[in-house]
Amino acid sequence: MATLLLALAVGSTGLYAGFLLIFLTGIMPALGRLTDAAFVTAMRRVNEAVPRAVFMTVFAASAVLPLAAYLVPVDGRTDAQRWLVLAGFVCAVLNHLVTVVGNVPLNVALAAAEGSDEDPAATRAAFEARWNACHRIRTALIVVAFGLLTAAAVG
Repeated sequence: MATLLLALAVGSTGLYAGFLLIFLTGIMPALGRLTDAAFVTAMRRVNEAVPRAVFMTVFAASAVLPLAAYLVPVDGRTDAQRWLVLAGFVCAVLNHLVTVVGNVPLNVALAAAEGSDEDPAATRAAFEARWNACHRIRTALIVVAFGLLTAAAVG
């Protein structure tokens, strides 16, 4: 059971890290080339589409499964492996914290401004740089979590 939990922890953090990395390296640079109005509209539609069942399952699993893998005792697992799993869990939780405290409030503010008499340039200016800064941090954290959990699994 413990081996399965660790494998699932690696898988879920890998899926989530890949998703965030694609956003960082492909989607946001592409959206960054849009006009202000097109960028604001596109980000609103993305923010509506992403938090659905599949994403939320992977998002939750990327923190819950490393914790479960840490808490379930395993015969033969070294102290180093346990520390790697714990460190991976901590990085995943920090990723979630950045998401909830940084990115989500910006997404909510972007959605709330829709339909108002907004200036797309001002709306984008209030959103894009801050969202991207948070996104870089959370991407780095989940990539590190994935690496730590992978190291524990092969260790």
